[in-house]
Amino acid sequence: MQSFSKLFINGQWLGSRSDATIEVINPATGEICACVPAANGEDVNLAVSAAKQAFPDWSATSAGQRREYILAIADEMQRRFDDLVIAISDTMGCPRELAKDIQVQGSIDAFRAFADYTDFVDAVSEENGIVQCRAAIGVCVLINPWNYPLSQLVGKLGPALATGCTVVVKPAEQTPLQDLIMAEIIEKVGLPNGVFNLITGYGHKIGEILCAHPLVDMVSFTGSTAAGIKVAEAAAGTVKRVCQELGGKSPYIITEDADLEAAVRYGVEDVMLNSGQTCCALTRMLVQKNLYQQAVALAKQVAEENVVGSPIAIDTSIGPLSSHLQQQRVRDYIQMGIDEGATLVTGGNEVPQELSQGAYVMPTIFADVSNDMRIAQEEIFGPVLCLIAYDDINDAIAIANDTPYGLSSAVYAKDATGAIKIARQIRAGQCYIQGSYFNTSAPFGGFKQSGNGREWGEEGLREFIEIQSIIAE
Repeated sequence: MQSFSKLFINGQWLGSRSDATIEVINPATGEICACVPAANGEDVNLAVSAAKQAFPDWSATSAGQRREYILAIADEMQRRFDDLVIAISDTMGCPRELAKDIQVQGSIDAFRAFADYTDFVDAVSEENGIVQCRAAIGVCVLINPWNYPLSQLVGKLGPALATGCTVVVKPAEQTPLQDLIMAEIIEKVGLPNGVFNLITGYGHKIGEILCAHPLVDMVSFTGSTAAGIKVAEAAAGTVKRVCQELGGKSPYIITEDADLEAAVRYGVEDVMLNSGQTCCALTRMLVQKNLYQQAVALAKQVAEENVVGSPIAIDTSIGPLSSHLQQQRVRDYIQMGIDEGATLVTGGNEVPQELSQGAYVMPTIFADVSNDMRIAQEEIFGPVLCLIAYDDINDAIAIANDTPYGLSSAVYAKDATGAIKIARQIRAGQCYIQGSYFNTSAPFGGFKQSGNGREWGEEGLREFIEIQSIIAE
């Protein structure tokens, strides 16, 4: 078991002002794999004050200096590749072979790419006597989830450092280890003291303190919609900016003229990736009635191809969920779907005896789902796919938009032209067409209760700047 006794504040490893600790559980075994400090309000004040003190000098650095720091951090992340893979796999259950690419290498590459954006904040425009300038927003609190812990940190930390902001980072209590490794990396490359501060702690104890803190200028939060509401409420008292990426129940429309086999395979694999713990997972598959039974059979076949097992095994494609609490939540939804009258095609709440100690859920397919069922309206966050039949394309679009969420979506049609026409009618922040995949160059964020603001791409940097107008005439 790894034991960490200190927080990283103002360039130093400091003991917490609290004696409390967090036991980090390996969800594959149910055993404790690490112990970290549970920070309190005094720790928050120290971290925020350090970030505030560091901001004037850091925001005044040149684009070239910030670029060199980002590249140095990315280089060191590459050197710590194996450590990052193990940290993520052991704490949230992602199979190590999958974690190498989808959790770690992609995050390193994405962080490195922010080096090309360090001059973004320096852009100045002048027209009709008005000079428009950009400035770093200030001290930023970055609150990250457990499902893609390094990627979500990178998507916040990269633009913050590129634009000259200072940060206080709070990882999810279930997955703090990769953030502690990042603090070691940042210490090694010599980032100025106070630019990056890391506190580990329970969200329900220090989250409100972080979000309400008067010295904090911006909060970037990824998590559930319910938690996002609390973040916004806490931040409202000081009128700080809040960027939120929240829940999703994303629709996936397969048209009547699409390649059905390819389309169904793409959709099932998307939902099962990361054990279904992906906010933009395409968890509602919409299929035309004439093709529905064929699609159900194909979905069953693809789901049952998965190998559910230990994250350490090379052939495992689905590991455990992040915790036994999350496992029970997903199991409750599966039972709810059965009670609502949906047909359990494969999967369900039984697991092989050899997996009984871990937080496992088998890949699960529901057919005969109507869009008013709770399993079709609420985010399950597990390897569970709902198949819904539609009459015509207008009906499909209506079903797709009949949700409180609007994070992601997808369309698989005969060709891209037809898919784009449908995509433009879906109320969601992203739409994947013809089997495309997540791209960190594309702005990411939602409509409706899926959040506000954007991450990734140039739009993601705008969340970390303020605009100043200088009127010269």
